[in-house]
Amino acid sequence: MTDDRAPVCAVVGIGPGNGEAFARRFAADGYAVALLARRADLSERLAKELPRARAYSCDVADAASVEAAFGRIRADLGDVDVLIFNAGSGVWGSIEDVSPEDFERAWRVNAFGLFLAARQAIPAMRRRGQGAIIVVGATASRRGVAGTAAFAPAKMAQKALAESMARHLWPAGIHVALIIVDGGVRSPAAQARSPGRPEDAFIAPSGVADIAAALVRQDRSAWSFEVEARPYAEKW
Repeated sequence: MTDDRAPVCAVVGIGPGNGEAFARRFAADGYAVALLARRADLSERLAKELPRARAYSCDVADAASVEAAFGRIRADLGDVDVLIFNAGSGVWGSIEDVSPEDFERAWRVNAFGLFLAARQAIPAMRRRGQGAIIVVGATASRRGVAGTAAFAPAKMAQKALAESMARHLWPAGIHVALIIVDGGVRSPAAQARSPGRPEDAFIAPSGVADIAAALVRQDRSAWSFEVEARPYAEKW
């Protein structure tokens, strides 16, 4: 790649909602966007629609899959300037409901997946002395309720890893930040489940993408680590 290449944003976890919104926002901001997902239907459609976008199959819970995907990104687009980790998985249920496989899978996607993806992006960011890693978290990272026996521990581990990364990498010029998504994200399915809820009482995916874009542009003298996204109607 030449020095005048488009900056590269890798969005890990492309789906309808936040993942798609991140892809659209950073493509509009002039980034070449790498779209990573286990299922390729949406990412391949977006790759055809957005300029300088490419779709990559990736299972973030598998180290070999992550290494292969990022190797292809570097070959196709160049080193990653912005990593957005939006992959998330969790089976709802109490300690008596979730299986050992459910518990492990939630951890592997949310925490181990972040670990693997970040390790692929960090070396080039460190060489350049700049970069951004934005992690999409959840309220479950702050508390464990009865029905989040698998999801909350995974999100808590993810938050702890993100904070450890921030403390380690900020001095190297790499901005690590966490967006706590607190509330229902707007989608046709979510709105169908709550037919009387006003549209603006859901979190707009474009609003979350705006937060990520603002974090990437923050001045290094006033970086944020944890930023919340919740609609006005959410109880907290």
